[in-house]
Amino acid sequence: MSITGSTGLELIGGGLQVVVATHNPHKVEELQRILGPLLPGVELVPDDGPEPVEDGDTFEANALIKARAAHERTGLPALADDSGISVDALGGAPGIHSARYAGTRDAQDNLELLLANLAGQTDRTARFVCAAAWVDADGELVERGEWVGTVADAPRGEGGFGYDPIFLPADADGRAAAELSADEKDARSHRRLAFEALAARIQRA
Repeated sequence: MSITGSTGLELIGGGLQVVVATHNPHKVEELQRILGPLLPGVELVPDDGPEPVEDGDTFEANALIKARAAHERTGLPALADDSGISVDALGGAPGIHSARYAGTRDAQDNLELLLANLAGQTDRTARFVCAAAWVDADGELVERGEWVGTVADAPRGEGGFGYDPIFLPADADGRAAAELSADEKDARSHRRLAFEALAARIQRA
């Protein structure tokens, strides 16, 4: 699982091509920013294949399902993540169901339902969770990152995506994730923590 090109990583124009198992262009851009300095020479390409059924019961299981499917379909090493928001007062919900929480797969619908379900709650502690997975011909790796904070009363900011407008990270001086610059978010997010740990393991393997 090294990135020398000797263990299944395909050399493309002097770089190493790795498929990212997502149809979300925001995630590909974010991962390129995060992983560029950590895995120099790696070129991330989006997966254009069908989405597998994510029937795992943890973030880690679903991340591995997606990475396995992309690797099996393309023959390339694959990266995937499964991420979402876990709210203490809701027993950890939406959790692995974050992207489909409202049943519409619409981010605004999900956000509004979460705020409605938290109406009147004084404990608004939450965390963004990300499980990052790598699958290649040599095996599988998975790491987890968590970004702790609280849920705001109403959306704030114009940046980010998903639940970013209502998530107030504990390390962001009262700002919502959607009010952070891309660099600020990349430096501290759950995705950064998970993929930084994963990159370290890839380098060591």
